[in-house]
Amino acid sequence: MATQLRISLQEYLETPYRPDREYVDGEVRERNVGKWEHARLQFLLGSWFADRESQWQIMTSTAQRTRVASSRVRVPDLVIVKAGSQPDVIQAPPVLIVEILSPDDTYSDLEERVADYRNMGVAAIWAIDPRTRSGRMCIGDEWNPARRLDVPGTPIFVELDELFSFLDRPRP
Repeated sequence: MATQLRISLQEYLETPYRPDREYVDGEVRERNVGKWEHARLQFLLGSWFADRESQWQIMTSTAQRTRVASSRVRVPDLVIVKAGSQPDVIQAPPVLIVEILSPDDTYSDLEERVADYRNMGVAAIWAIDPRTRSGRMCIGDEWNPARRLDVPGTPIFVELDELFSFLDRPRP
């Protein structure tokens, strides 16, 4: 991530960026938006959750601005909220945040974002790496690798092997 710009929160919230950027303590930060596998996995996960929205009473969005603190707005790859109307910028803790690792992501960047989500009150955070075909769940203070990712106390889950099988199909 190269470009950093300092502006007010209000100016950030009024400015559309393509692709969207995050706001951290007055600094506008570019996001690693990934390559084919990142984008494809984001689509597949979004489709997985969209197909189950009515059953699980949730709503799914990709790259949704989420205000994690008074001076921080993150843009997770996927956000799952309880069904109902939502503001343009999510301010209540989502049910689930999913981060899909990009080749340019660093561990420290991921940990900073996860700390913001946890401080906001997000109970379940998943990190999925399309390169290694692996996933981890952060529930409370613990990271647990898993092939099936779950949100405790809800019916929400995803079978990673099923999603990764779509990534492994030859491109037409």
